[in-house]
Amino acid sequence: MPAAPQGATEQGPERQKFRCVDMTFAVIKTGGKQYKVAANDVLKVEKIDAEPGSIVTFEEVLMVGETIGAPLVEGALVAAELVETKKQKTVIIFKKNRRHNYRRRNGHRQLLSTVRITEILTGGKKPTIKAAAKSQASETVTEAAPAEKAPAKKAAPKAAATAEAPAKAPAKKAAPKKAAATETEAAEKPAKKAPAKKAAPKADKE
Repeated sequence: MPAAPQGATEQGPERQKFRCVDMTFAVIKTGGKQYKVAANDVLKVEKIDAEPGSIVTFEEVLMVGETIGAPLVEGALVAAELVETKKQKTVIIFKKNRRHNYRRRNGHRQLLSTVRITEILTGGKKPTIKAAAKSQASETVTEAAPAEKAPAKKAAPKAAATAEAPAKAPAKKAAPKKAAATETEAAEKPAKKAPAKKAAPKADKE
């Protein structure tokens, strides 16, 4: 069996299988920036005016696989699901001019939208995956329903308080009885006699 030429490598079945895999990707443009995306990728882009859970589309597709647009690829479309939109971490902007006592410190929080790529479409096809906003709305309604029953539990302590109120009422009536008892005790005790005046000394008889 002749020897293989120097520098040549044998391509086994695993190597051939790896070459057959279709690595589809696209390059889109949004918010003045370009992103290389593939299916199920999660990335942050500039703010998108849409509700979380809705499907958004990127029509400015510059490249799909090995097809390069001039400048855009005709009939290409990238669909994604909007996960959330929120502010990012604060970025500090500090300015200083030496020898002029000039210092300025400001902060900025950029609004970015997180999206999950669902489909890369070509040939004028439309997205097949629908938005999941309705299912999320139904979950919020079912979660909010049990919360309305919570105030009913608070009514029980009020009823107990009203039941205890009549029981405490007779205690207030006991006070006049004590006052009457003190008056009777005072009447039974004899009044203190005033101290007798001392008799004046008798004048000496002459």
